[in-house]
Amino acid sequence: MGSFSMGHWLVVLAVIVLLFGAKKIPELAKGLGKGIKDFKEAVKEEEKADDAKELTSTQADAAKSDKTAQNS
Repeated sequence: MGSFSMGHWLVVLAVIVLLFGAKKIPELAKGLGKGIKDFKEAVKEEEKADDAKELTSTQADAAKSDKTAQNS
């Protein structure tokens, strides 16, 4: 009872076509796809920045521990 049947999906599709028009739907889908692509690229860039910060931090910690070991 809680799942949608094929008839329900056809009604939903018909309502979307009536609201937005057949010409507007491809433009909306294209915009949605571009937005998803931009989001994925931003996530990848953020991950690269985090990895670079982590690498720099690890190198700085290693340098500090080397200096401490040499002073002992």
